[in-house]
Amino acid sequence: MFSARSYVRWAGPLAVGLIALGVGPLGATGVAAAAPAAPVGDDFNGDGYQDLAVAASHATVDGKSGAGYVAVMYGGSHGLSASGRTVISRATKGIPGSPAKNENFGTPSAKGDLDGDGYADLVVGPVIVWGGPHGLSGGTSLPGGSGRTVASGDFDGDGRLDLALFRITGAGGGDDPGDSTGAVWHGPFSRSGTPVRTTTLDPEKLRGIEVSSGASGDVNGDGRDDLVVDGYGGDGNFGSKFFLGSPEGLVYSGTAAPGGGRAVALGDVNGDGYDDIVAGREAMDEIEVAYGSASGIGHSETWKTFTQDTPGVPGAYEENDAFGASVAVGDITGDGIDDVAIGAPGESLGETGRQEAGVVTVLRGSRSGLTGTGAQAITEDSPGIPGAAEAGDRFGSSVRLLDINGNGYADLSSAAWNEDKSNGAVWELRGRPTGIVPDAAFVFGGKKLGAPYAKAEFGARIK
Repeated sequence: MFSARSYVRWAGPLAVGLIALGVGPLGATGVAAAAPAAPVGDDFNGDGYQDLAVAASHATVDGKSGAGYVAVMYGGSHGLSASGRTVISRATKGIPGSPAKNENFGTPSAKGDLDGDGYADLVVGPVIVWGGPHGLSGGTSLPGGSGRTVASGDFDGDGRLDLALFRITGAGGGDDPGDSTGAVWHGPFSRSGTPVRTTTLDPEKLRGIEVSSGASGDVNGDGRDDLVVDGYGGDGNFGSKFFLGSPEGLVYSGTAAPGGGRAVALGDVNGDGYDDIVAGREAMDEIEVAYGSASGIGHSETWKTFTQDTPGVPGAYEENDAFGASVAVGDITGDGIDDVAIGAPGESLGETGRQEAGVVTVLRGSRSGLTGTGAQAITEDSPGIPGAAEAGDRFGSSVRLLDINGNGYADLSSAAWNEDKSNGAVWELRGRPTGIVPDAAFVFGGKKLGAPYAKAEFGARIK
């Protein structure tokens, strides 16, 4: 928990579907010639800027409550804007299916160039929405029906993007976990959603865990992405599984990896060229970091733990702050080393009131690894941040670090799904050499975008 004075000092994924949602058509903005090349994995319209996908999975669409949609915000030289967006739902032309009550469509799970055309595509539930010069348009159902896409990555090192998909089987109910089955669908994908080939993960390695989330990156520098997945392990506990990339696809590593929460991200937080694993453990109010190397990650004794009691980290450790409920990795300061944003949506502000207002903590990467030195704490009450912290907002419930305006510094997007009585909102804050700054801060929700907003839980997940 923080005292009120802790915030005095600033220390710190075209218009397709808009008509169907009752929104006038608006195009994506941005001048491609002015922007540096951005990774295709985050650029849906090929203009050189990274784009953000925001779930509004509880929104009412075509009169169906909880039908849901995803809002895609296109990056540009001036950052995000209400005009540069696409809103996609089951009511959108070209998207398979139709709105259904409580389907909660709209949660983005993976993105990247699945068909090899140079534009990033977005996986929303069981649907691939295709990127192109005008942004996202048209969708294809993944063959095989409902599987949970956890992550994209080049798991076999052939230069083509693959998808890792999992299903939960034999759920015991209550405190008993189900099992999971997993497969890698190898790209490139055809526009029918068919992969070149598929490989199956060893089911014995997925017994006793209901896989729900994950992230990919190359921890051993072999040119193939590796995968960490989190899931429910029974008796109120969560666990993780670690798979290594290989020419055949993903293989079980046989070693432990940080996890046990619902948030994990990979990036190079010590600048040595190997991706590191950053895992949130909200039940413990901490994050764990395992550093990558040519031999992979080390034994758990070598992992580093960070809490709000770590020297330099603002605030203090308290139960139920949910520190680590969300994590994101990106280079905020432009020094070539990734930094980490950590959401603690359960954080209460002040001695009384404003319970679960939420806070985002930013930790710096360095040549010696992640550090509390120069850490920032950001809330809706921080100087220059639009809005005001209120009880139950849950600011930091989801975070993302992307260079939205192409200036070489990762910008912070932080969601508060319960803002304004569960309407939800997302804040975009700029990265600079000094860290996250309030200059040109932009706040948006469904109402600002002209999309359904009442109890939409806008920002329930951002990617």
